[in-house]
Amino acid sequence: MSDHTDAAPLLERCFLFDATEDSYEVTGIQGEIPGWLRGSYYVNGPARFERAGMRYKHWLDGDGMICTLRFTGEGVHFANRFIQTAKLKEEDAAGRFVYRGFGTSFPGDKTRRNVMLEPPVNVSVYRYANRLLAFGEQSMPVAMDPITLESQGDYDFNGSISDITPFAAHAKTDPANGHLLNFGVSFSATEPMLNVYEFDAAGEMLRRRRHPLKYQHSLHDMGMTPNYVAFYLSPLIMDFNRFVNDGVSVMESLNWEPDKGSTILVAQRSAKTEPAFRVDVEPGYCLHVINCHEDTSDNGRLLFVDVFEMERPIYGEYQPIPDLFGTAPACRPVRYVIDLDTQALRERIAMEYDKSPDFPAVDAARAGTELDDFWALGIGEFHASGRKFFDELIRGSWKTHSISEVYRVPRQEYLGGEPVCVCNPANKEEAVIICQHFLPADGRVEFLIFDAFNIPQGPIARLPLKHMIHAGFHTSFEFE
Repeated sequence: MSDHTDAAPLLERCFLFDATEDSYEVTGIQGEIPGWLRGSYYVNGPARFERAGMRYKHWLDGDGMICTLRFTGEGVHFANRFIQTAKLKEEDAAGRFVYRGFGTSFPGDKTRRNVMLEPPVNVSVYRYANRLLAFGEQSMPVAMDPITLESQGDYDFNGSISDITPFAAHAKTDPANGHLLNFGVSFSATEPMLNVYEFDAAGEMLRRRRHPLKYQHSLHDMGMTPNYVAFYLSPLIMDFNRFVNDGVSVMESLNWEPDKGSTILVAQRSAKTEPAFRVDVEPGYCLHVINCHEDTSDNGRLLFVDVFEMERPIYGEYQPIPDLFGTAPACRPVRYVIDLDTQALRERIAMEYDKSPDFPAVDAARAGTELDDFWALGIGEFHASGRKFFDELIRGSWKTHSISEVYRVPRQEYLGGEPVCVCNPANKEEAVIICQHFLPADGRVEFLIFDAFNIPQGPIARLPLKHMIHAGFHTSFEFE
């Protein structure tokens, strides 16, 4: 790829290498780690794209790997391990790819029960019910030891779900009570259904609500508040029959149909009989919800739904490996204000920043409540031609309705992993951001720690690793 069409030089070095599992104390740390930062950081992401001369096409195809940083009074310990899924075990034994991927199909590929992907479990990771759970799309999570990262098998929430239960990769934890919320779409051709689950802090299912859908929406994320859940239903429609009958990938089974419009579905968490309601919005696509919160005032009962809204879907920009984001759509942080009494849209507020931001993060300890700040990754070279990748860390403010701070790495360097926000338990005005930093020209990767409220000054600490790791997706942090 020539320089004038390549806005992400050497990006292939961040994807096309054999991942190494390891465990060691991090040395050579530069800067200062805050003394209150004690606990474990986790990131999940795809970490294998080639086997036996075959290369996956899509970022979502790779086998899931968990990386962790454990911050103690003695230092920082790094570890990373592949998630031991059924897919990984069978393909390790065969020495080749066996199962169809999200974006890759091939002659003779296999699927689970001939109707669904055998999941690589490569999307998110959370501590829950004294376990570490790794999540993938349309599958049970895999339980892991939170220290050693040893896989312990599928986790079924005490028998509440099975391997055919529609179960998404982007669960949410309610910080007020430790409940875990998740959802899943049943892709029936005649009666598609949105299933919403809530589990208590011990892993017992409290409720499962079913909300009929008009279409077979491809849906990745949700928003939650103490009383409501919210879903941005984009007109990205899954042709399930084509996936099953024609032997094509999920990516090839998705159709963008903007004439069907976009809606925000709002449902009460605890109501057994009150139906969900829908609010029509302009046709757009949402992969990730930033946060939601409720407000009751003289203006009535309001629900704020903050999202990253795009002109069209992003999944097509996750391919081909390693030439990603070649024609990435514009994306902006957008706030929707919904009147809960009239069930109507009050206002839509969009920020000007459009550099395809993704992987939004807020203070997880206050998720679902009113928060002014959020952080995310952006593509500084968004308007350039050719492949691109994340090279900006941004801080957004709903007080000013703008991106208030930006940190950008030099050319040929990249950022990865949802920039987790960790607040000092004793002082919510003090917080840090942790994310990955890739230096492919040197074959190096490090973790960066930023003062969350002074991003432009650059990292306050750098944690170099001994070997390359892949760019991650979603992250979490657990105090210890």
